[in-house]
Amino acid sequence: MIAEVIHHGGAFITNAANMVTLGRILASPVIFWMILANEESLGTSWGAVILGIVLAVSDLIDGRLARSHGVTKAGSFLDPLADKIVVIGAGFALWKVGAYWLVPVVLITIRELGISAWRSWLAAKSVVVPARQAAKWKSTIQGVALLVAVAPPFEDTRWVVNAWLWIAVGLTLYTGYMYLRDGSRSYAQHG
Repeated sequence: MIAEVIHHGGAFITNAANMVTLGRILASPVIFWMILANEESLGTSWGAVILGIVLAVSDLIDGRLARSHGVTKAGSFLDPLADKIVVIGAGFALWKVGAYWLVPVVLITIRELGISAWRSWLAAKSVVVPARQAAKWKSTIQGVALLVAVAPPFEDTRWVVNAWLWIAVGLTLYTGYMYLRDGSRSYAQHG
């Protein structure tokens, strides 16, 4: 499986889009460290905001590169993995410094890992569940929730941080339900 992801059909992992995605994965621990290093201010720092924006822009760039030069199997695997690493890692770092509650972070984590496992299981059965537009909005709202949480102006208005977090949780769970429903229907039609 790993060999297929790294080298499939002559499309080596080092195409431009995949390199941008790998850069996002490798930069993720830096944002986690920035959050944890600023525990006294609940993880807020302009450095984390700037890096968060860079990671978000790199996600847009790798998507455009992939669409213009062709989507690879490696990219289809790495891009959502990078998103999950950023969201889950930053969520737990923000919980550790007291900016987030544990329950919403765990709900997001369970949904992200559970739906990834579900889609992988379906893919092994040759059932494809395409991404919906709502899932793209989910990723955007998760990113906004993280940026709001690390932005210094919001350290004294925790209700804004919590409101964005719960909006992200709601959309995350809703899109998870949609993937379960769509996958079940597709599997029933396929089988």
